[in-house]
Amino acid sequence: MSARGRQQDGIKLPRFFKRLLKFPQMDFEMSMREMLDLMIAPKKVFRNVYYHKQTKNTWHRPDPSFTYLLSFFMALTGIAWGVWAGAGATGVLQLTIVYVFGHFLAFSLTFATIAYFLVGKFLGPGIAGLPRRRRQTGLFIAANERETLEFGYCFDVSIRAFFPVWVLLYVLQFIILPLIRGENVVSRLFGNTLYLVALGYYTVITFLGYSALPFLHHTELLLSPLVVFGIFWFVSLFGFNIPNHFSGIMILGSGIGRDNGPNI
Repeated sequence: MSARGRQQDGIKLPRFFKRLLKFPQMDFEMSMREMLDLMIAPKKVFRNVYYHKQTKNTWHRPDPSFTYLLSFFMALTGIAWGVWAGAGATGVLQLTIVYVFGHFLAFSLTFATIAYFLVGKFLGPGIAGLPRRRRQTGLFIAANERETLEFGYCFDVSIRAFFPVWVLLYVLQFIILPLIRGENVVSRLFGNTLYLVALGYYTVITFLGYSALPFLHHTELLLSPLVVFGIFWFVSLFGFNIPNHFSGIMILGSGIGRDNGPNI
């Protein structure tokens, strides 16, 4: 077999990279609909994943429009938090970069990597005692393998699970922060519940993403963190205000400290 033939049968560059700068080919309208569905009907987002596999021969969606949109929204909230914190032009720019490349992209890549190895190992395909099929490597797709967990799909799930977190902790928390940082029962209830709902959304959407793959088994185990979150939320109501302790993370990287910041 020629070198070109081996290259075609083996690992090839995914369309995600090929379309990275081809903005006219990106479906921003669909990504906006997905964002709305993630808040009100998250199961719809992964409903057609099997149809996509049948037509495109990949579970991963090679359209970076969702990543670009959420990066843009993260940048806007980075500017808002930086201006509110009085970080100055340089601090606002630093915080915006931290939001996009640290909070969003680095976190999503890290979680996708963890999920790729753990979900693929413990929940992956194994039929009638046969050895598990080799997983695909990175974002690259091996054309001769079918029921395998793709890293690109893990990244798709992680960035979509991040969107409700952005809505709740980067936007809504910013709006109601003065109301939820008080040392009273009502502030703790609303503030701590906000974090519980954000983490709950992330967990449920992650579960829905992987449960949509027909070759994964016992994906309900991915919902187990909800028990831990629920216990921590209940205990926190007795004197631990989560926004007071974690909202300061929002301005880390802006160059301002607690002493000269806006009472974070």
